[in-house]
Amino acid sequence: MAALDRAFFLLGAIAGAWLAVLMVRQLFVGGLGDLWLIVLLWLLLAYLLLPRIHTLLTLIYVPDYFIGRTRTYEGLLADPVNLAFLGTEEQLHHVMGRAGWTRADELGFRSGLRIVTSTLSRRSYDTAPVSPLFLFGAMQDFTYQQEVEGNPARRHHVRFWRTPPGWYLPGGRAVDWVAAGTYDRRVGVSIFTLQITHRISAAVDEERDHIAGTIDSANPDVTKTVIPHFFSGYHSRNGGGDAIRTDGDLPVLDVRRVAVEAADVSGAGSPTGAAAHHGGPTRALLETVQDTSASNRVKRPITLYVGYGLVLGRAALAAATSVVSLLGLFGAGRDWSAHTWWEGLPQTPGTVPLIVAGVLVGSLVYVGLGQLTFLGSAAARFLTLALSVAGAALDVFRGPPEPTGPGLQLWLITLALDVGILITMSSGDVRDFDVRTPVRRSRRSASGD
Repeated sequence: MAALDRAFFLLGAIAGAWLAVLMVRQLFVGGLGDLWLIVLLWLLLAYLLLPRIHTLLTLIYVPDYFIGRTRTYEGLLADPVNLAFLGTEEQLHHVMGRAGWTRADELGFRSGLRIVTSTLSRRSYDTAPVSPLFLFGAMQDFTYQQEVEGNPARRHHVRFWRTPPGWYLPGGRAVDWVAAGTYDRRVGVSIFTLQITHRISAAVDEERDHIAGTIDSANPDVTKTVIPHFFSGYHSRNGGGDAIRTDGDLPVLDVRRVAVEAADVSGAGSPTGAAAHHGGPTRALLETVQDTSASNRVKRPITLYVGYGLVLGRAALAAATSVVSLLGLFGAGRDWSAHTWWEGLPQTPGTVPLIVAGVLVGSLVYVGLGQLTFLGSAAARFLTLALSVAGAALDVFRGPPEPTGPGLQLWLITLALDVGILITMSSGDVRDFDVRTPVRRSRRSASGD
């Protein structure tokens, strides 16, 4: 399975690059009639091809050990680590809440859609999710933020990672948590991937000092020490291409003396774990934190939603164009594709119902595979990937039915759907979801849930 994943991953990059070249060529050949390809080309480059290329390249040249920088999912160096903490998770949540910070939602389909609509409409979303960044081979454990002027495009935010057992900062100092704080100043376009994303302020030291200052002023039991020039001061860029500059100092905040509320058994509900030892607002906060942290590990990645949508679109397009083309045998409708998979079959009215039925059944089977993949079936995902490769290969072998016009447009859209399915369904987050799904089911079975 690992070898198949690597093969499909590489095939996706090759197919995406070839399709991008094909689109650029058609833009020069087709003229004004094919300007719609610009949007399709941007979607292909920004959300499919460039992330795949960066993933392949960063596996080669970006070191996989702690250098004081987080990484994007594609492996690009991202925001600097500029804070460290000593204390428990409960104490961290307590001091962040008292300092006026709000726990951010985990990024999922609904929260991602909500932040898009909130940003476009300029409506407040003070728990808006942030994009995942990675450290120690894992995404952030949780994130806190402060929205500015009710605008989700502008916010202070800080991501937290629990350090691995027995891990020390360079120089030998032990800490329990490290964090990366930055300020989102507006929404823009990443210069590395062309994706729409938040652009951060280059003054990451000011954001670091703002975070530490709010915690210190609201929590008198917190002590702060600073490791001067812990990192070399530098000017660089993060994973979105934004400039960052830092003096390299690392504040270490000790929250171990902070006392959280005593247990309050009179409250409603039956909390478990850490939340069971606290009462009032702290217990409610901890329950929310535990729920969202757990859901982050089981949420379907947005890439899977996109891939599933492409599967549905591909099946619908295949069924619609096949039926329209076949109905053209009777003179009703237009033959949108002279190059079809049934070419060479007896073109008689008696065969039409059988071919239409076959097309519809095949489309339903394809949708079923997409649904099983959406539920976490690795076998269905591999079969869907194989069918997308076969579909793209068939499109390439037959070529476009005409140099321009509706036939070419339909051919390009069909090919783009097949390549999109190949890239999304072979992505690492979809693969990881497949791996986690059987583990979750076995745990639920073992616990009797």
